[in-house]
Amino acid sequence: MAFTIRKIEVWAGDMRNRPGMLARVLEALETTGAELEFCVARRVTENTSRVFLAPLRTAAQKNAARDVGLLPATGMNTIRIEGPNRPGLGATMNRAIATAGINGRGLTAAAIGRKSVTYIAFKTAEERDAAMKALKKALSSKLGRR
Repeated sequence: MAFTIRKIEVWAGDMRNRPGMLARVLEALETTGAELEFCVARRVTENTSRVFLAPLRTAAQKNAARDVGLLPATGMNTIRIEGPNRPGLGATMNRAIATAGINGRGLTAAAIGRKSVTYIAFKTAEERDAAMKALKKALSSKLGRR
């Protein structure tokens, strides 16, 4: 299995930190047929939580997201890396980015069985594009295929 690396738009928003608020957001998107691949929700304060999610593909999905207070996340120039899971993969990816002189803004990763999916955000589109180039090289090299 080869790695695929692509740009992805992350949507985000704050909501009241109360039971059912995240369900309300997800239900609004579900009614439009959204099939989320990524969703992270965190408490910010006792009264506020923040959600990040992707992808939203259609105008209806994006309109539903706006209706529940989500917007495209500014300053989160994100890439999605999908491929085989193996020991050391996270270190390989992050070393490639660091060697290119790039500092990531955030990372979320998961592995299920033999497959891994990683989302890495960068402050600028230029950093994101340079990181994609570095990752493509690292993950296609002998080191990346271990």
